[in-house]
Amino acid sequence: MRRDTGFPVADSENDFLKVRRSQVLSRLAAWLRRVPDDVNIMLPFDEVVAALGWQGERVLGLRVIRLASIVGSVDRTRDFDRRFRPTSARVRERWQRIALAQRRGEAVPPIDVYRVGELHFVRDGHHRVSVALALGSETIEANVTEVRTRLSAEGIRHRGDLIVKGYRRLFLERVPLTGAARAAVLVTDAWDYAQLGEHVEAWGFRLMQDEGVFLDRATIARRWYEEEYQPVVGMLRQADLIGDRTETEAYLWVAAERYRLIRTHHWTDEVIAALRDKHDRGRRAG
Repeated sequence: MRRDTGFPVADSENDFLKVRRSQVLSRLAAWLRRVPDDVNIMLPFDEVVAALGWQGERVLGLRVIRLASIVGSVDRTRDFDRRFRPTSARVRERWQRIALAQRRGEAVPPIDVYRVGELHFVRDGHHRVSVALALGSETIEANVTEVRTRLSAEGIRHRGDLIVKGYRRLFLERVPLTGAARAAVLVTDAWDYAQLGEHVEAWGFRLMQDEGVFLDRATIARRWYEEEYQPVVGMLRQADLIGDRTETEAYLWVAAERYRLIRTHHWTDEVIAALRDKHDRGRRAG
């Protein structure tokens, strides 16, 4: 709860000291808990858009946005952490000037942001965001430019999440799944998308050899999902071979093991039995 002295200058100075103390304590707590560094770093707008794939943008104009939705910056400023708390005393003078203006009820210009999905990235107004959060505000006025991307920004929390998004975007360029198929094929390890892309392309090459025709990427992606992925995942469910992985991760595992154990690209009862036996032995050993 904020306690005011009734003297705006002194209160704005106290505001800055409190928020700086909070930032230092938070950084110390993260260090003691060995939390990864990227947890408290702002998401860089350029890296987010690169990972998701830029498609276009449009100006939305003046909006009222939630401060909690502001997660990053365009200029990768190091003056503030992920929660827009000052990381040094360098911004103190300007910060306190804005805090004083707000305490006196003076008009503060709207900030400028990019919107990606439900996330916002500050183009101009880092100090205003920091002060608004410190003074307990939940919303702020902003001039918003919406950026459209190939992939959704859903699920992005830290910079590490961008690696998975980037590999997924590349995978979907190689294997252009659509609709329910696109939503169903998911892995948590970024490198698995690269392996899966190679696997689908190899499957498509064998299919073209068998049929003696050229197939484009979209056709291969659709047929792989319908003729290979869905039936195999169905068998894995029946054989209780999914485990605690995603269905796609289970598919990747058994596809690799199938060839290593049986030296075949086909699915038979013998293949499923061998895979189940290996899976059961692995569980007993664990």
